[in-house]
Amino acid sequence: MQEVIEGFLKFRRDAFPPRVGLFKELATRQHPRTLFISCSDSRIVPELVTQREPGDLFVIRNAGNIVPSYGPEPGGVSATVEYAVAALGVTDVVICGHSDCGAMTAIATCQCLDHMPAVRNWLRYADSARVVNEARQHESERDRISSMVRENVFAQLANIKTHPSVRLALEQGHLALHGWVYDIGTGSIDAIDGTTGTFVPLAENPHVCAVPARLGLAA
Repeated sequence: MQEVIEGFLKFRRDAFPPRVGLFKELATRQHPRTLFISCSDSRIVPELVTQREPGDLFVIRNAGNIVPSYGPEPGGVSATVEYAVAALGVTDVVICGHSDCGAMTAIATCQCLDHMPAVRNWLRYADSARVVNEARQHESERDRISSMVRENVFAQLANIKTHPSVRLALEQGHLALHGWVYDIGTGSIDAIDGTTGTFVPLAENPHVCAVPARLGLAA
């Protein structure tokens, strides 16, 4: 814990002073343009990976970067999505999976999670990805896990489109959806190309999008 406190002291000493104007502006309002949904895994830090400053990203983090389909009992993720889209007016949503994801590994390798019932129940929101992934042939367990990570991004994009606020923003052409997979070891990102339904390197395709705003209704 001491290292965390020392990190705060370093922030106050080195990072805060050059940004004092920014923080004064953010003290009473925020205008993030992107909702970034990622895994809680300690190895992925959205602001670091995207080199964004405070106030730039509205972030949701949970096990498996999951977005439950909208239902009669919406939870914290649903409320946060709704606030980001309907109240803050974000123009982009990124759902970002990552390599070596513990949640997706557990699903792909059929690990028993009876000792963690909350985790087991939560990961059922990835069932559609699991079913698709199990129906495919994989050369190795590593390939099976990697494929599961990607299928889960597709599944969560489908889930988020069931949210009324998202559906309306897509129909009105105000919102674009992005599906990413971040590789921890290489620092690279693969992104879904909505025109082909495949992942492509983001560095070589910086304008690629899973569901472009202008095609939201058709998608």
